[in-house]
Amino acid sequence: MTYSIVARHPETGEIGIAVASRFFACGVQVPWVSATAAVASQAFVNPLWGIEGLSRLDAGEAPIAILADFLDRDGGQASRQAHFLAPDGQMVQHTGADCVPWAGHVSAPDISVAGNMLVGPEVIEDTLASYLAHPDLPFADRLLTAMEAGEAAGGDKRGKQAAALVIHAGQPYAYIDIRADDHADPLAELRRLLAVSEERYMLFAKSMATSDNFSGMTDRTPLDAAIAKSEQYRKENNLKSQSYADPPA
Repeated sequence: MTYSIVARHPETGEIGIAVASRFFACGVQVPWVSATAAVASQAFVNPLWGIEGLSRLDAGEAPIAILADFLDRDGGQASRQAHFLAPDGQMVQHTGADCVPWAGHVSAPDISVAGNMLVGPEVIEDTLASYLAHPDLPFADRLLTAMEAGEAAGGDKRGKQAAALVIHAGQPYAYIDIRADDHADPLAELRRLLAVSEERYMLFAKSMATSDNFSGMTDRTPLDAAIAKSEQYRKENNLKSQSYADPPA
């Protein structure tokens, strides 16, 4: 019912998952991300694969051992699909024998793509190829561009409904976590939300507390200056806001 990409940026340490599906609110159950690891659990989804799998990855357990345990314990494993990315870069993928075709997975260093109920293998192949072809894009944009390539190749054979993008940047909280739960063009909606996040939110995110700095930015003067500079740039270049909210005060 889904295709997803799990990736880590080797230079910045960002780690994230993007997912799209003809299934309501796929972003609730599929992506599980921490500061250093990620699990995407999909097909006839078992969210415990994501919850427990992520916890065990963070504790240092090898993904191949976690997967072996899940396959042994889960009577529905033949209908599950999942891919895991560990803090040390180890990766494991599983596409159960009973996943609805087309179903399968591909990978490269620090990147895994998997899908089921797809029009064909070109969906995940083009998603991977797009990601590899755009190393200079910001990480969020790179993931979304890759997903758009998969959609252009046919995506979920039943159509479109939901999509999500979750990214951590070395912290226990996500710095971007956006979803379109029921939308005619969910990836386009994610693209809009990402653009809205760049207007103010991404500037604010840089001021938030971190594991190394519990207080974060306590003087908002630099943040206000950055916001003013961004708004002036947008005004000078006639860049309209993508937000549906009222203009900021």
